[in-house]
Amino acid sequence: MLPCYVMLDLETTGGNALHDRITEIAAVRIENGVETARWSTLVNPGVRIPPFIQALTGISDAMVADAPAFDEVAKKLLEMLEGAVFVAHNVRFDHSFVLHELARLDLTFKLKTLCTVRLSRKLYPQHKGHGLDAILKRHGLHTLSRHRAMGDVEVVLQWLQIAKTELGEAAVQRAATELLQGSAALPPQLETAISDIPDSPGVYLFFGEGALPLYIGKSVTMRTRVLSHFQSAAKVARELRILTEIRRVEWIETAGELGALLLESRLVKEKQPVYNRQLRREKALCSWQLMEDPQASPLLKLVQLDDMVPGQWGQLYGSYRSKRQATDALRLLADSHSLCPQRLGLEPGKGACFACQTGRCKGACAGREPLVLHRLRLQMALAQQRLQAWPHPGKVAIREYQEQTGRTDFHVFENWCHIATVSDPAELDEIQHSRQALAFDLDTYRLLQKRLGPSARHDPSVFQLAESRS
Repeated sequence: MLPCYVMLDLETTGGNALHDRITEIAAVRIENGVETARWSTLVNPGVRIPPFIQALTGISDAMVADAPAFDEVAKKLLEMLEGAVFVAHNVRFDHSFVLHELARLDLTFKLKTLCTVRLSRKLYPQHKGHGLDAILKRHGLHTLSRHRAMGDVEVVLQWLQIAKTELGEAAVQRAATELLQGSAALPPQLETAISDIPDSPGVYLFFGEGALPLYIGKSVTMRTRVLSHFQSAAKVARELRILTEIRRVEWIETAGELGALLLESRLVKEKQPVYNRQLRREKALCSWQLMEDPQASPLLKLVQLDDMVPGQWGQLYGSYRSKRQATDALRLLADSHSLCPQRLGLEPGKGACFACQTGRCKGACAGREPLVLHRLRLQMALAQQRLQAWPHPGKVAIREYQEQTGRTDFHVFENWCHIATVSDPAELDEIQHSRQALAFDLDTYRLLQKRLGPSARHDPSVFQLAESRS
C-alpha cells in the first residue's frame, strides 16, 4: 500500500483526548509489503476505566494495575513509528491521543497520517458504512478480539489484503497516496470533498447528522480556513468536538471580507449553531439614555435599542446584553468618577446617599454639588461609550469586488443597519426608494464604525445611493 507504514490501534478510557487516557496499544510495522515488527501492550492510564468502557473492551482496572504507564512505553512506540506513515481506522482519534500523551512528556511528534476509514470510502464509494463493524460485515471477516487493540489492527490488515485482491494492488496504492498527499487530516466521516470548497471569500457551514449547522464561520480563503479547523483539532477541545460530529460542509461565496462578516453574523443569529458563541443574537440589547434636565431623577433611563428611533442612537450610551450588565457597568462608572448612585437611579432614598457619607460622592444628593455640574460630569464620564450618530444623510452603499472570481457585491446601510446586499447595480435604485423597519445589530454597528465614519468620504468604494454610480 505504502513503502513504510505502521497500522496502529488504541484502546482508551473514553473519547476525549484532552481528558481520557490510553489503556492499550497495538502496532504492526509494514515495510515494502512485508511485516517487520509487531508489538502490543496494556497501559496503566493512571485513572479509573469507566464501567461502560470495561464492558466494551474487556479491559478492566485490574488488568492494567500492573501494566506500564505511557511514559514507560513511549520510547518503544516512537521506535515503531520512526520513518513510517501512521495508519489507523479513524486516524484522528488515535493520532490525537498519541499527541496528547507525548505532550504530557514534553515530547513533540510529527508524522504523516492515513485514515483507513477514508481509504475505504474512496475504494468502495458504493457502500454507506465504513466503520470497522461495517467492514467486518461487508467482507465477511471475523474476529474474537473486537475492541482490543491488536484484534482491530489485524482486521484492518485483513481488509487491506481483500481490497488488493478485489481492486488490485495498484488501485489501493494510488488511493492511499492521494489521501496521504491531500486529505489525511480530514475527519474520516466527512462526505464533502475539500477540493470542492473554493479558496475564496465567503461563509462556510459545518453540518452533522441534523438539518441545523454545528458551526458557521467566515474567511477570505474558505478552503484553507476549513482545513485549519481539522488540523487544530488535536489541541483545541471545541475543534475536536466538531471533528467528531461533522458530516458535510456547505458554503456561500461573497465578494470580500465585509460581505462574509455580514453574512456570518446574520446566519449565526438565524441558525443559532451550537458551537458559535459570540455572534448569537442577544434577546434584547439595552442602552443608557441621558435625561436633558439636570434635576431629573434618575438622570439615566435604561432603554431597549429595538424600541428607539434610529435617529436617537446618538443620544445613547453603551450597549448591554442585560439589565444586570448595564447596572454593573454604571456602578463601576459611578465609583470611578465620584458620581451619586442615588441621582443615577442605582439606589433609592432622599438626602445624602451612603457614598456621600463615605466620601465617594461629591454631594449632588445633599445639595453640595450643583445638579448641572453633576450631570455634566456624568456626560463626560459616559462620553467614550456614546453610540455614534449616523454620519450620512441617507442610505450608503459599499462596493466590494473579488478579482479572483469577478464577483461584485453592493452592501447597503442606513443608520448603522444592514439593509441588503445585491450583486446587480440596477437593484440599488429599488433599495434607495424602499422603506423598511430597521433593526439595530451591535455586531454590524461595531463593524461599520470605522468603515463608514468621517473618513468614508475619501473612500471610492463608499457612496450615497442618490449619487451617480457610473
